[in-house]
Amino acid sequence: MKRNSRFSSALHMLVHMAEAGGRALTSEELSSFIHTNPVVVRRSIAGLREAGIVASSRGHGGGWQLGRAPDQISLAEISSALGETLLPFSTEPESPGCLVEQAVIAALEDFRTEAERLLAEKLGRITLADLAADFRRRYDEIGVTSHAV
Repeated sequence: MKRNSRFSSALHMLVHMAEAGGRALTSEELSSFIHTNPVVVRRSIAGLREAGIVASSRGHGGGWQLGRAPDQISLAEISSALGETLLPFSTEPESPGCLVEQAVIAALEDFRTEAERLLAEKLGRITLADLAADFRRRYDEIGVTSHAV
């Protein structure tokens, strides 16, 4: 099963934005943090901009920055803005006439619904500020004197 890395990549970029102290980060800078192409960053961030989680500015000194304070951005909101489920399976029918598929969906639908509810509830209690604070704590523990964001 392929791991969905869009959510974790977005969180990674957002923590860097939170740590940037209001400085806009370019797509190139963000792409270096997650080892991808700047075009992928811009495509990934589009939903976050529409949700007001990030804002962009053009020109010299332009780039991406948080649209509001990190303690006002929940992981549930980020997940929702990306428009993807974090569960490893879907109950959307691919072959609606298939009786085996119908039996599988019937068996898994209640579980999927409950798992999504629990996941959204948990993610709603965690903010971007929580992640940034955990990052800072871990960073301080290793005793590095400076870091680039």
